[in-house]
Amino acid sequence: MNPQPLALEQTHYIDKHLPLVEACRRGDRKAQYEIYRLYAKAMFNVAVRIVNHVGEAEDVLQDAFLDAFQKIHDFRQTSTFGAWLKQIVINRALNHLRNRKVQLIDIEEAADIPDDATYDEEGIELNIQRVQNAIQQLPDGFRTVLCLYLLEGYDHEEIAEILGVAESTSRTQYIRAKKRLLEILKQ
Repeated sequence: MNPQPLALEQTHYIDKHLPLVEACRRGDRKAQYEIYRLYAKAMFNVAVRIVNHVGEAEDVLQDAFLDAFQKIHDFRQTSTFGAWLKQIVINRALNHLRNRKVQLIDIEEAADIPDDATYDEEGIELNIQRVQNAIQQLPDGFRTVLCLYLLEGYDHEEIAEILGVAESTSRTQYIRAKKRLLEILKQ
């Protein structure tokens, strides 16, 4: 007797906001407002970290919520609703940067940055506002890779795929962004 192969099952996440999501699927405006109220601040922070402009981040946020509500029937609970929405916000923000023509510097084209400089990371007094301000001062390419890697949790392979660059370019952008960030914080 041959054993039957096991069927792979999709993982479904229990989401505490699922009743609101279901109401949104039915077109309930109050539920849409409640979802917006619950997620807007966090999603705005994601958008502003990537596009580095409050007004543009607000536009990205609005477009992302419109996309989410129009495509809510595509939400399959293979992640939480918040993770699904965050992916929409990140994609919208990255598309916004592409439209802004942000260019990442490829390794071969980059000017040499000396690697011999040492940084006393322990000696830098870090606080949230200083770090946020310093991140905002980074060039778009550096800031985008740094935020995707450090704050959004993507690895360099994923970042390279998202941005359409080589994995080594993502790594180089990250290293340079981190060095530049530390230089800004030391000032």
